[in-house]
Amino acid sequence: MPEYDSSRVFRKLARNNKLANFRLHQACLQLSQEEFVAPRVSFFPTLRATLNHIYTVDRFYIDAVKGGTLGLAAFDEEEPFATMAEMRVAQAELDNELIAFVDMLDGEGLAATVNVHRGARIQQDRRDDVLSHLFQHQTHHRGQVHAMLSGTRIDPPQLDEFIVGDDAKARKAEMDALGWTETDLMFPASRFS
Repeated sequence: MPEYDSSRVFRKLARNNKLANFRLHQACLQLSQEEFVAPRVSFFPTLRATLNHIYTVDRFYIDAVKGGTLGLAAFDEEEPFATMAEMRVAQAELDNELIAFVDMLDGEGLAATVNVHRGARIQQDRRDDVLSHLFQHQTHHRGQVHAMLSGTRIDPPQLDEFIVGDDAKARKAEMDALGWTETDLMFPASRFS
């Protein structure tokens, strides 16, 4: 039986995040700019606003788990990206940054306390808890984008085929587009492997 690796789940979730964003962004790129900014029913009023929110919160938490002090400055610009094309590039860079960082973590690094700068206060939590929160936040808001796409001419894509081995056929196009193998996803190596 293989030895348990507590960081594997986080490496997989970071890759799941990139794959889900890639698939969702491919769908959103098919929208016109007018459709991208059209008012919709959700927590945020447009697809653009929701995707920008995912990006800014990712930036906030990724900075924090890496030991940064960006804090609330991550939210200085509410919608930093006007177009889906700009959003796709920036989010992909952030997704790659998250993967690279998580790949460097071992059990001790995951258990370390991080400071989340929140203006007048500093929140202190375990790194694995902050990462879990980040992955939950991403999933929550991607679900809202998925629902908003239902009100457009573009079919919302399936977003939950990136964790288990049995879904390999369903994610082949995204894996090929990113140049990933199933081994890259199912057995992501850490620097400790």
